[in-house]
Amino acid sequence: MNFSQFYRLDKTRFYVVGAGLFTGVSVALYPISVVKTRLQVATKDAVERSVFSVVKGLLKTDGIPGLYRGFGTVITGAIPARIIFLSTLETTKVAAFRMLEPFRLSETTQAAIANGVAGMTSSIFAQSVFVPIDVVSQKLMVQGYSGHAQYSGGLDVARKVLRSDGIRGLYRGFGLSVMTYSPSSAVWWASYGSSQRVIWRFLGHDTKYDEHTPSLQKIMLVQAMGGIIAGASSSCITTPLDTIKTRLQVCIISLNRIISVF
Repeated sequence: MNFSQFYRLDKTRFYVVGAGLFTGVSVALYPISVVKTRLQVATKDAVERSVFSVVKGLLKTDGIPGLYRGFGTVITGAIPARIIFLSTLETTKVAAFRMLEPFRLSETTQAAIANGVAGMTSSIFAQSVFVPIDVVSQKLMVQGYSGHAQYSGGLDVARKVLRSDGIRGLYRGFGLSVMTYSPSSAVWWASYGSSQRVIWRFLGHDTKYDEHTPSLQKIMLVQAMGGIIAGASSSCITTPLDTIKTRLQVCIISLNRIISVF
């Protein structure tokens, strides 16, 4: 997407479709996030210390709704955060491509740099909304598990956090979130953009000069392959820091004791 294309874009449709797709993906993957979060904060004496035991315990106590603890909070806050992310991503990406034009870099290199810069910048802006939502939703995910407190809902969590820690409590782990997701977002988008260029070239399509438009199926396949490569690349950075961040946000620990989270 170039500069003029972005500003001619139907912004309402772009954001509505983006928010809709994000919501659909969130519904499908949210149970995995709940299980992952509970495993990340499990203590040594926790009964449920495997994926199977966590799922079994949730289904036994709460049924299917147990796999969606905190989902309403996440969707309510994540949609505006996603709009901020997409707006910053596209505007920064377009600006980065324009700044790189005089350097005459290869298309793959330009894609990697522009997408990487855009991914990191948009992630930093979005964390201002994502982090409070993360803190609230994660406390709901782990409530009653491994000695964690019980809450009646997202507002109850926010009220108790504000009462005990003030606004800083809702931004617990903000620095680690930026350290976790900004580099991860940069790697993801850089890998996604550059890998697609490489795949298209491998399939015989020059994205600048090819006059033949590839089929929708081929476009979807290339995007899916690019997403897989990007996900594998970024997860290497995200997973260790995400575990530390989650335990910092959910557990009452200080940075001086961060070494003990494992």
